[in-house]
Amino acid sequence: MPTLSETDLILNPDGSIYHLNLLPGDLATTIITVGDPDRVEQISHYFDRVELKKQKREFVTHTGYINKQRISVISTGISTDNIDIVFNEIDALFNIDFKTRQVKDTITSLNFIRIGTAGALQADVPLDEAILTKYAIGFDGLLPFYEKLESLEEEALLKAAQYDFSHYIPAQYYVAAASPSLFNIFEKQFRSGITATCGGFYAPQGRLLRALTSKPQLIEKLNQFHFRDFRLTNFEMETAGIYGLGRVLGHHCCSLSVIVANRITQQFSRDPQRAITRLIEQVLERVALLQ
Repeated sequence: MPTLSETDLILNPDGSIYHLNLLPGDLATTIITVGDPDRVEQISHYFDRVELKKQKREFVTHTGYINKQRISVISTGISTDNIDIVFNEIDALFNIDFKTRQVKDTITSLNFIRIGTAGALQADVPLDEAILTKYAIGFDGLLPFYEKLESLEEEALLKAAQYDFSHYIPAQYYVAAASPSLFNIFEKQFRSGITATCGGFYAPQGRLLRALTSKPQLIEKLNQFHFRDFRLTNFEMETAGIYGLGRVLGHHCCSLSVIVANRITQQFSRDPQRAITRLIEQVLERVALLQ
Protein backbone atom coordinates (compact mmCIF):
# COMPACT_ATOMS: atom_id res chain seq x y z
CA MET A 1 0.00 0.00 0.00
CA PRO A 2 1.58 3.35 -1.02
CA THR A 3 2.48 5.96 1.55
CA LEU A 4 0.77 9.30 0.91
CA SER A 5 3.14 12.18 0.33
CA GLU A 6 3.23 15.43 2.31
CA THR A 7 1.74 17.24 -0.69
CA ASP A 8 -1.20 14.82 -1.02
CA LEU A 9 -2.12 14.42 2.65
CA ILE A 10 -1.35 17.87 4.08
CA LEU A 11 -1.35 18.17 7.87
CA ASN A 12 -0.99 21.20 10.14
CA PRO A 13 1.78 21.32 12.79
CA ASP A 14 -0.68 20.04 15.43
CA GLY A 15 -1.51 17.00 13.29
CA SER A 16 -4.90 18.27 12.10
CA ILE A 17 -6.09 18.04 8.50
CA TYR A 18 -5.06 21.07 6.45
CA HIS A 19 -8.21 23.08 5.67
CA LEU A 20 -10.69 21.85 8.28
CA ASN A 21 -8.24 22.01 11.21
CA LEU A 22 -9.78 18.80 12.60
CA LEU A 23 -8.17 15.79 14.26
CA PRO A 24 -9.23 12.15 13.99
CA GLY A 25 -12.01 11.64 16.53
CA ASP A 26 -13.38 15.19 16.26
CA LEU A 27 -16.29 14.14 14.03
CA ALA A 28 -19.25 11.83 14.47
CA THR A 29 -20.12 9.31 11.76
CA THR A 30 -23.36 11.24 11.11
CA ILE A 31 -22.55 14.67 9.68
CA ILE A 32 -24.87 17.49 8.69
CA THR A 33 -23.42 19.86 6.10
CA VAL A 34 -24.53 23.46 5.59
CA GLY A 35 -23.17 26.18 3.36
CA ASP A 36 -23.46 29.12 5.75
CA PRO A 37 -21.03 29.11 8.73
CA ASP A 38 -23.65 30.90 10.86
CA ARG A 39 -26.05 27.99 10.36
CA VAL A 40 -23.77 25.64 12.31
CA GLU A 41 -24.61 27.38 15.59
CA GLN A 42 -28.27 27.42 14.62
CA ILE A 43 -28.22 23.62 14.38
CA SER A 44 -25.99 22.82 17.36
CA HIS A 45 -28.33 24.97 19.48
CA TYR A 46 -30.60 21.91 19.45
CA PHE A 47 -27.89 19.57 20.74
CA ASP A 48 -28.26 18.35 24.32
CA ARG A 49 -24.51 18.73 24.69
CA VAL A 50 -21.75 20.23 22.50
CA GLU A 51 -18.34 18.67 23.01
CA LEU A 52 -16.31 20.38 20.27
CA LYS A 53 -16.24 23.68 18.41
CA LYS A 54 -13.55 24.46 15.84
CA GLN A 55 -13.18 26.91 12.96
CA LYS A 56 -10.69 27.60 10.20
CA ARG A 57 -11.58 29.89 7.30
CA GLU A 58 -15.23 29.28 6.37
CA PHE A 59 -15.17 25.76 7.82
CA VAL A 60 -16.96 25.77 11.18
CA THR A 61 -17.45 22.44 12.97
CA HIS A 62 -19.54 21.54 16.03
CA THR A 63 -19.87 18.01 17.42
CA GLY A 64 -22.29 17.01 20.13
CA TYR A 65 -25.19 14.80 21.15
CA ILE A 66 -28.94 14.60 20.75
CA ASN A 67 -29.98 12.01 23.31
CA LYS A 68 -27.33 9.30 22.85
CA GLN A 69 -26.79 10.04 19.15
CA ARG A 70 -23.45 11.73 18.40
CA ILE A 71 -23.78 14.24 15.55
CA SER A 72 -21.48 16.71 13.82
CA VAL A 73 -22.41 19.75 11.76
CA ILE A 74 -19.92 21.47 9.47
CA SER A 75 -20.12 24.45 7.13
CA THR A 76 -18.75 23.81 3.67
CA GLY A 77 -19.00 27.27 2.19
CA ILE A 78 -20.43 27.68 -1.30
CA SER A 79 -20.05 25.46 -4.38
CA THR A 80 -18.58 22.08 -5.24
CA ASP A 81 -14.95 23.24 -5.11
CA ASN A 82 -15.44 23.50 -1.35
CA ILE A 83 -17.31 20.18 -1.28
CA ASP A 84 -14.21 18.62 -2.84
CA ILE A 85 -12.11 19.89 0.07
CA VAL A 86 -14.55 19.07 2.86
CA PHE A 87 -15.48 15.56 1.77
CA ASN A 88 -11.95 14.42 0.99
CA GLU A 89 -10.61 15.77 4.27
CA ILE A 90 -13.47 14.31 6.33
CA ASP A 91 -12.93 10.95 4.67
CA ALA A 92 -9.22 11.17 5.46
CA LEU A 93 -9.98 11.78 9.15
CA PHE A 94 -11.69 8.39 9.31
CA ASN A 95 -9.97 6.27 6.69
CA ILE A 96 -6.32 7.30 6.58
CA ASP A 97 -3.82 6.66 9.37
CA PHE A 98 -2.13 10.04 9.83
CA LYS A 99 0.96 8.48 11.46
CA THR A 100 1.73 5.94 8.73
CA ARG A 101 0.12 8.02 5.92
CA GLN A 102 -1.59 4.91 4.60
CA VAL A 103 -5.22 4.05 3.90
CA LYS A 104 -6.68 1.93 6.67
CA ASP A 105 -7.56 -1.72 6.04
CA THR A 106 -11.11 -1.18 7.31
CA ILE A 107 -13.06 1.70 5.74
CA THR A 108 -15.62 3.65 7.79
CA SER A 109 -18.76 4.64 5.90
CA LEU A 110 -20.31 7.95 6.98
CA ASN A 111 -23.79 9.51 6.79
CA PHE A 112 -23.91 13.00 5.23
CA ILE A 113 -27.11 15.05 5.27
CA ARG A 114 -27.12 18.43 3.56
CA ILE A 115 -29.44 21.19 4.78
CA GLY A 116 -29.43 24.02 2.28
CA THR A 117 -31.38 26.45 0.14
CA ALA A 118 -32.26 26.39 -3.54
CA GLY A 119 -34.27 27.97 -6.32
CA ALA A 120 -37.32 26.24 -7.76
CA LEU A 121 -37.47 25.43 -11.47
CA GLN A 122 -41.19 24.61 -11.54
CA ALA A 123 -44.06 27.05 -10.96
CA ASP A 124 -45.92 24.61 -8.72
CA VAL A 125 -43.05 24.19 -6.25
CA PRO A 126 -44.00 26.64 -3.48
CA LEU A 127 -41.70 28.97 -1.63
CA ASP A 128 -40.48 27.75 1.78
CA GLU A 129 -41.12 24.09 0.93
CA ALA A 130 -38.19 21.68 1.32
CA ILE A 131 -37.15 19.46 -1.60
CA LEU A 132 -35.46 16.08 -1.08
CA THR A 133 -33.06 15.39 -3.95
CA LYS A 134 -33.52 11.96 -5.55
CA TYR A 135 -31.01 12.56 -8.34
CA ALA A 136 -28.54 15.37 -8.93
CA ILE A 137 -27.14 16.49 -12.28
CA GLY A 138 -23.80 18.23 -12.00
CA PHE A 139 -23.09 21.04 -14.48
CA ASP A 140 -20.09 22.18 -12.41
CA GLY A 141 -17.39 19.83 -13.75
CA LEU A 142 -16.06 18.34 -10.47
CA LEU A 143 -16.76 14.61 -10.71
CA PRO A 144 -15.20 13.92 -14.13
CA PHE A 145 -11.85 14.24 -12.31
CA TYR A 146 -12.74 11.12 -10.26
CA GLU A 147 -13.33 7.49 -11.19
CA LYS A 148 -17.01 6.83 -10.55
CA LEU A 149 -19.29 3.97 -11.60
CA GLU A 150 -22.88 4.86 -12.50
CA SER A 151 -25.90 2.70 -11.83
CA LEU A 152 -28.20 1.87 -14.75
CA GLU A 153 -30.61 4.60 -13.61
CA GLU A 154 -27.81 7.16 -13.37
CA GLU A 155 -26.56 6.22 -16.83
CA ALA A 156 -30.06 6.67 -18.26
CA LEU A 157 -30.47 10.07 -16.59
CA LEU A 158 -27.03 11.18 -17.77
CA LYS A 159 -27.87 10.26 -21.37
CA ALA A 160 -31.16 12.18 -21.12
CA ALA A 161 -29.36 15.24 -19.75
CA GLN A 162 -26.68 15.06 -22.43
CA TYR A 163 -29.34 14.77 -25.15
CA ASP A 164 -31.26 17.81 -23.87
CA PHE A 165 -28.43 20.10 -22.80
CA SER A 166 -25.17 19.23 -24.56
CA HIS A 167 -25.80 21.67 -27.42
CA TYR A 168 -26.60 24.49 -25.01
CA ILE A 169 -24.82 24.20 -21.64
CA PRO A 170 -21.00 24.06 -21.92
CA ALA A 171 -20.12 21.48 -19.29
CA GLN A 172 -19.03 17.89 -18.78
CA TYR A 173 -22.08 16.56 -16.97
CA TYR A 174 -22.33 13.88 -14.31
CA VAL A 175 -25.21 12.32 -12.40
CA ALA A 176 -25.47 10.84 -8.92
CA ALA A 177 -28.36 9.54 -6.84
CA ALA A 178 -29.17 9.87 -3.16
CA SER A 179 -28.24 6.95 -0.92
CA PRO A 180 -31.35 4.80 -0.41
CA SER A 181 -30.60 4.28 3.28
CA LEU A 182 -30.96 8.02 3.95
CA PHE A 183 -33.43 8.91 1.19
CA ASN A 184 -35.95 6.41 2.56
CA ILE A 185 -35.88 8.10 5.98
CA PHE A 186 -37.13 11.39 4.55
CA GLU A 187 -39.08 10.26 1.45
CA LYS A 188 -42.57 10.26 2.99
CA GLN A 189 -42.13 13.69 4.57
CA PHE A 190 -40.80 15.70 1.61
CA ARG A 191 -41.39 16.21 -2.10
CA SER A 192 -38.55 14.69 -4.10
CA GLY A 193 -37.12 15.50 -7.51
CA ILE A 194 -34.02 16.11 -9.58
CA THR A 195 -31.63 18.88 -8.57
CA ALA A 196 -29.28 20.68 -10.95
CA THR A 197 -25.96 21.70 -9.42
CA CYS A 198 -24.48 24.76 -11.11
CA GLY A 199 -20.96 26.15 -11.25
CA GLY A 200 -21.97 29.66 -10.21
CA PHE A 201 -24.77 31.80 -8.80
CA TYR A 202 -25.36 34.41 -11.51
CA ALA A 203 -25.13 33.54 -15.22
CA PRO A 204 -24.77 29.77 -14.53
CA GLN A 205 -28.20 30.02 -12.86
CA GLY A 206 -29.68 32.40 -15.41
CA ARG A 207 -29.34 35.57 -13.29
CA LEU A 208 -28.57 38.94 -14.85
CA LEU A 209 -27.12 42.00 -13.17
CA ARG A 210 -24.78 43.96 -15.48
CA ALA A 211 -23.02 41.09 -17.23
CA LEU A 212 -24.98 39.61 -20.11
CA THR A 213 -25.57 35.85 -20.26
CA SER A 214 -24.67 33.78 -23.30
CA LYS A 215 -27.51 31.34 -22.41
CA PRO A 216 -30.70 33.42 -22.27
CA GLN A 217 -33.01 30.38 -22.41
CA LEU A 218 -31.33 28.48 -19.58
CA ILE A 219 -34.25 28.61 -17.11
CA GLU A 220 -36.74 27.58 -19.79
CA LYS A 221 -34.65 24.59 -20.84
CA LEU A 222 -34.14 23.41 -17.25
CA ASN A 223 -37.85 23.85 -16.57
CA GLN A 224 -38.80 21.61 -19.50
CA PHE A 225 -36.48 18.69 -18.68
CA HIS A 226 -38.11 15.41 -17.63
CA PHE A 227 -36.75 11.99 -16.75
CA ARG A 228 -39.35 9.28 -16.29
CA ASP A 229 -41.67 10.56 -13.54
CA PHE A 230 -39.22 13.20 -12.34
CA ARG A 231 -38.70 16.84 -13.29
CA LEU A 232 -35.87 19.22 -12.52
CA THR A 233 -37.41 20.68 -9.37
CA ASN A 234 -34.62 22.98 -8.21
CA PHE A 235 -31.04 24.10 -8.62
CA GLU A 236 -28.20 25.12 -6.32
CA MET A 237 -24.41 24.70 -6.06
CA GLU A 238 -23.46 21.68 -3.91
CA THR A 239 -25.67 18.59 -4.08
CA ALA A 240 -24.27 16.80 -7.15
CA GLY A 241 -20.76 17.13 -5.73
CA ILE A 242 -21.93 15.69 -2.41
CA TYR A 243 -23.71 12.77 -4.04
CA GLY A 244 -20.89 12.08 -6.47
CA LEU A 245 -18.02 12.21 -3.98
CA GLY A 246 -20.11 10.28 -1.48
CA ARG A 247 -20.40 7.50 -4.04
CA VAL A 248 -16.69 7.61 -4.89
CA LEU A 249 -15.67 7.42 -1.23
CA GLY A 250 -18.31 4.91 -0.13
CA HIS A 251 -20.45 7.18 2.05
CA HIS A 252 -24.22 7.67 2.32
CA CYS A 253 -25.61 11.07 1.31
CA CYS A 254 -28.88 12.91 0.99
CA SER A 255 -29.71 16.57 0.43
CA LEU A 256 -32.69 18.67 1.51
CA SER A 257 -33.12 22.23 0.28
CA VAL A 258 -35.55 24.95 1.29
CA ILE A 259 -36.97 26.76 -1.73
CA VAL A 260 -36.20 30.43 -1.12
CA ALA A 261 -36.80 31.57 -4.72
CA ASN A 262 -39.05 30.43 -7.53
CA ARG A 263 -37.31 31.25 -10.80
CA ILE A 264 -40.44 30.63 -12.88
CA THR A 265 -42.79 32.91 -10.91
CA GLN A 266 -39.87 35.22 -9.99
CA GLN A 267 -40.83 35.33 -6.32
CA PHE A 268 -38.55 35.26 -3.27
CA SER A 269 -39.41 34.02 0.21
CA ARG A 270 -40.62 36.65 2.69
CA ASP A 271 -39.22 34.71 5.66
CA PRO A 272 -36.56 32.19 4.56
CA GLN A 273 -35.10 31.91 8.05
CA ARG A 274 -38.36 30.56 9.41
CA ALA A 275 -38.50 27.90 6.69
CA ILE A 276 -34.86 26.91 7.29
CA THR A 277 -35.50 26.59 11.02
CA ARG A 278 -38.47 24.32 10.33
CA LEU A 279 -36.34 22.09 8.08
CA ILE A 280 -33.56 21.90 10.67
CA GLU A 281 -36.05 20.72 13.29
CA GLN A 282 -37.54 18.14 10.92
CA VAL A 283 -34.12 16.77 9.96
CA LEU A 284 -32.82 16.58 13.53
CA GLU A 285 -35.95 14.73 14.61
CA ARG A 286 -35.12 12.03 12.06
CA VAL A 287 -31.35 12.08 12.53
CA ALA A 288 -31.72 11.42 16.24
CA LEU A 289 -33.22 8.02 15.34
CA LEU A 290 -30.28 6.88 13.18
CA GLN A 291 -28.30 3.92 14.44
